[in-house]
Amino acid sequence: MLPESFGAGPDLTAPMPATESSVPMVSFSHVSMWFGDRKVLGNVSFTVNRGETLCILGRSGVGKSVALRILMGFLRPQVGSIRVDGEEINGLSEEGMQAIRKRVTMVFQNGALFDSLSVRENVAFPLREKGGLAEDQIQQVVDRLISLVGAQDVVDALPASLSTGRKRAVAIARALAAQPEVVLYDEPTTMVDPIIARRLGDLIQRLKRQLGFTSIVVTHDMRFAERLADQVLFLDQGEARFFGPLKEFLASADPHIRQFLTLDAYLLPSE
Repeated sequence: MLPESFGAGPDLTAPMPATESSVPMVSFSHVSMWFGDRKVLGNVSFTVNRGETLCILGRSGVGKSVALRILMGFLRPQVGSIRVDGEEINGLSEEGMQAIRKRVTMVFQNGALFDSLSVRENVAFPLREKGGLAEDQIQQVVDRLISLVGAQDVVDALPASLSTGRKRAVAIARALAAQPEVVLYDEPTTMVDPIIARRLGDLIQRLKRQLGFTSIVVTHDMRFAERLADQVLFLDQGEARFFGPLKEFLASADPHIRQFLTLDAYLLPSE
């Protein structure tokens, strides 16, 4: 088990208890954003309840990753409300966003690991930044997190020597070290083969089941989404054409959705 002194965040040794609160963990309400004259999101609304996984689907360039960057406060939309556990974050100061980022963390597509640090030191970094743990406790937590993502055999390796899939697994371990409540994944299966994609999907599912994380996964990989999603947000030209349960998305008669599903099935290789 992880040490009891592992901060004041969610207990990483057991699932989070069910909550009676009706307040979504994450909500976008009528969010619109432009880059110059180009609209990248138009009147987008969705909610994610605590412990749910939302998959944001759509072709490249439709605003999927922009939604994650808005939630992290890296981008500010011109219109709309964004709330985390009921707290409005659009317009928060950088200091205020730092507090939000302790609750919401992001696993970037490129892993964003520190090139000069080993796997062990990368995972330990958030723990040292936060403070409050002795070195032996830090190492104990690091060992548990590395074991959780199956990276025990590369603990002393530098990121440059790792495969893309391994980098993403280590990036997930480092994200968990920050003790978040919400984990954002930006295209986790890009540039990995179907076997590694399945392993990453299994890992994200296990984190949800065992630790109760709320997850938002940006992907264009329908098979991956089918393994993970409780809810689906489908973006087309920056607008939300669908938001709802996975089963309803798969059964939708919307021609844009049917075209997306047909093309995805055609392009994806068999496992």
